[in-house]
Amino acid sequence: MINRLQYLTQLLESSPTDSFVLFALAKEYEGAGDDVQALSFYIRLLESSPAYIGTYYHLGKLYERKEDFQNAILTYKQGIAVSRQAGDRHAQSELQGALLNLEDPE
Repeated sequence: MINRLQYLTQLLESSPTDSFVLFALAKEYEGAGDDVQALSFYIRLLESSPAYIGTYYHLGKLYERKEDFQNAILTYKQGIAVSRQAGDRHAQSELQGALLNLEDPE
């Protein structure tokens, strides 16, 4: 039986810029504890689909775990701008909350 990572990798071969597949691969690697691979897929996703709003929150959290707070803040701010432009108030609120917690944890 084929595992999810193998399946997603096969899907990516036929559709290398598919936003869902890139996001799913990033989450799969993240879940496996491979932050280096997860980061590479999040970056690739941002490059190919900057309007894929969910990326910003998850990438920001990954940066936080790596204690790369400068990139986390930048990522959240970019996501806020993208979600505002898309009219996605829910995502904008989540990103603003993550940013606020990072900039002022108390």
